[in-house]
Amino acid sequence: MTTPATHPDLARRIREAALLTGRFTLRSGRTATEYFDKYRFEADPVLLDEIARRMAPLVPDGTQVLAGLEMGGIPVVTALGRHTGLPCAFVRKQAKAYGTCRLAEGADVTGRRVLVVEDVVTSGGQIVLSTAELRALGARVDAALCVIDRAQGGTEALAAEGIRLHALLNAADLSTA
Repeated sequence: MTTPATHPDLARRIREAALLTGRFTLRSGRTATEYFDKYRFEADPVLLDEIARRMAPLVPDGTQVLAGLEMGGIPVVTALGRHTGLPCAFVRKQAKAYGTCRLAEGADVTGRRVLVVEDVVTSGGQIVLSTAELRALGARVDAALCVIDRAQGGTEALAAEGIRLHALLNAADLSTA
């Protein structure tokens, strides 16, 4: 049996996998010499499995469905579902215009207590938008869970919408890793 990663060790492993150096243009248009590529830790099946194992105890009691947000929340919610045994829904940024035309694919969310799952939370904006849409479908959403909270206002923005954010790690954990 392997020894579980300690919190600092897991943060270090995520940082090593995801922190890139070079010249990067950010969404804001600014340039940076460091870039945190969250898809790098999500693409590592061993690391992603360890992340999900450590997230499982953070799932609030009474959760009936795990809802992963497109795109980064999808691999996280799938791995988390393996560790919790809970069904998963995959939430699009907008409903597709063909086939099922659904916003949320997979498990039905109507009338169920749903935990929104995301990889990284910065402002919380996408969780707010997706939660409003899930609630319109009849889901009961009062919590979200992420791998990393960048601590840039997301917790407060979500609280204003009646959503409590749970995070495995925060920006400080990664900066000291």
